[in-house]
Amino acid sequence: MKCLILAAGYATRLYPLTENFPKPLLPVKNKLILDWLIDDIDTLGAIDEYVVISNHKFAHHFDKWAEAKAQKITVVDDGTDSNETRLGAVCDVQFAIDKLGLDDDMLVIAGDNLLDFSLTKFIEYAKEKKTSCIMRYYEGDEKRLTKCGVVEIDASDKILGMEEKPAQPKSHWCCPPFYYYTKEDAKLVKRGIEQGCGTDAPGSYIAWLCTQTPVHAMEMPGRRYDIGNLESYKKVEEEYAGVC
Repeated sequence: MKCLILAAGYATRLYPLTENFPKPLLPVKNKLILDWLIDDIDTLGAIDEYVVISNHKFAHHFDKWAEAKAQKITVVDDGTDSNETRLGAVCDVQFAIDKLGLDDDMLVIAGDNLLDFSLTKFIEYAKEKKTSCIMRYYEGDEKRLTKCGVVEIDASDKILGMEEKPAQPKSHWCCPPFYYYTKEDAKLVKRGIEQGCGTDAPGSYIAWLCTQTPVHAMEMPGRRYDIGNLESYKKVEEEYAGVC
């Protein structure tokens, strides 16, 4: 299995910290955000390669970081150099698939979020379902729902529908940027793009995919920490206690 890490953003809301440095390599509790994620995932022994998808501006930072890691890590430079020219998350996934000739199950994650539970639970859930999967958590604030991916599910966790940033949310189930693609469904990313699925938000591919094939949504067993701006970064530094 491959783990694709989405790290091609420019984190403009975190300036000046990220003006010349990538957000996923910022420290939280004296450990880098990416190290928290990868060191946890690696405990399951299911990933044989980590692929960090970066922009051209920050790729050299990830190259230097990867040299010191014990895991097999490949850094892919998507060639963009500004927030205005970015490819978008779904196109970045397809770029990495094409660049490396990837043909495997994939864990696709944002490189700038932290969790207080192990992502190995999500991988095990997906293996049991034998479908592509996402996670979900209950969001009571309807204003926040309009800025997220929102899913409707049935009693078996199967997704009935998903929409990114809906004007009128159809449920209170919100989706964090952590996804599992089966090998077969990873091959459909290009078709999804060609058929007009959104490409900026990573959940847009799942919104299309669930209309083509079964996709399930695991309820998140803990909390997600989204580092979006300087205030949230400071809060995570104060509150984050690591992976349980």
